[in-house]
Amino acid sequence: MNPKEIHIEDYDYPLPEERIAKFPLEERDSSKLLVYENGVFSDDRFSNIAGHLPEGALLVFNDTKVIRARMMFRKGSGALIEIFCLEPWQMSAAQSFEQRSEAEWLCFIGNNRKWKEGALSRSVTIQGKEVILKAERLRMERQAWVVRFSWDQGISFAEVMEAAGEVPLPPYLHRDAEESDKERYQTIYARFEGSVAAPTAGLHFTPAVFDSLKSKSIDKEFVTLHVGAGTFKPVSTELVGEHEMHVEKISVTPGQIRRLMQQAGKPLVAVGTTTARTLESLYWFGVQLSENPETESMLIGQWFPYADHRDLPATDALQLVLEYLQRHDLPLLEGETKLMIAPGYRFRIVNGLITNFHQPKSTLLLLVSALVGDVWRDGYRYALDHGFRFLSYGDSCLFLP
Repeated sequence: MNPKEIHIEDYDYPLPEERIAKFPLEERDSSKLLVYENGVFSDDRFSNIAGHLPEGALLVFNDTKVIRARMMFRKGSGALIEIFCLEPWQMSAAQSFEQRSEAEWLCFIGNNRKWKEGALSRSVTIQGKEVILKAERLRMERQAWVVRFSWDQGISFAEVMEAAGEVPLPPYLHRDAEESDKERYQTIYARFEGSVAAPTAGLHFTPAVFDSLKSKSIDKEFVTLHVGAGTFKPVSTELVGEHEMHVEKISVTPGQIRRLMQQAGKPLVAVGTTTARTLESLYWFGVQLSENPETESMLIGQWFPYADHRDLPATDALQLVLEYLQRHDLPLLEGETKLMIAPGYRFRIVNGLITNFHQPKSTLLLLVSALVGDVWRDGYRYALDHGFRFLSYGDSCLFLP
């Protein structure tokens, strides 16, 4: 199958508004779990997921941390301007959060037509000090605005964002963030700040679930992909080949890559579509290096895997990535991916997936279909018929094709 010729209408399904979970359940691991194994669907509680995973499996998680990316400014006229921070401009997230006077970010701007000219400003109290935060539009880049933030008092931008920003809930929830969202729209293992959306498959995990995994000798590993707002963007073109994927930033250590290599031939389950994209992107970076050892940086194009390439074993591809890091004396692989995983794609590293239920006509649904085929329709129909809750705060699926 040529994924570019897929009609996105074939990946639509009816999703009544009342089936979208607007709030999380009181207990993270009390969500329902749809299990697909050996061609059969069943349902259980997420707290019992260890009983459905093969012994000796490796679960790989995305340890990105959601930032308070939505900032509100009010003009003198009273007009409210929303600045949604997408990613730092020409700087890593870690570097940007350490800035102490100004930082430039790529942003979406809500009510932009009311922002005629000049800078916006607002007062924020941080550590008992009044901090004046200013925002200035610089130019359009990649269908968004480069915005320069500046502030006084010598405080880090991480502290500014924490005080001035709001939790960036998905737009389809149609509600403002509440105090509880600061904790619940974040995995319990979130570590590295940089995402504007949570890797929602991980929201169900609790210390008790981790203990149950350990008792079955199911190990865990982490990678980092900072989730962009493009994850919420449905495919609006008729053909998938006309859709442009968003860029997301990846960070992986040599130790994490070695752990992936040790799992060769044994079950590897990605916790979330972002983790799946990260792992598969690592493989394709190895392929890039095999074809051009002089490749200087990691950037996986949207359609790169669908061209004619060498079919490397996964361990060989990962070994090439390790050698690249050693050659350049890098303690961390930092790269970017636009990888589109759609029907017609063959997974090289991932062979199981824990994920939530995704929006109709979304790239995330295409990824699920690439893994399990058209059976996703039966799974989603089963979930709708059996009272499952959908999208970010909804229930979970375990696909073991």
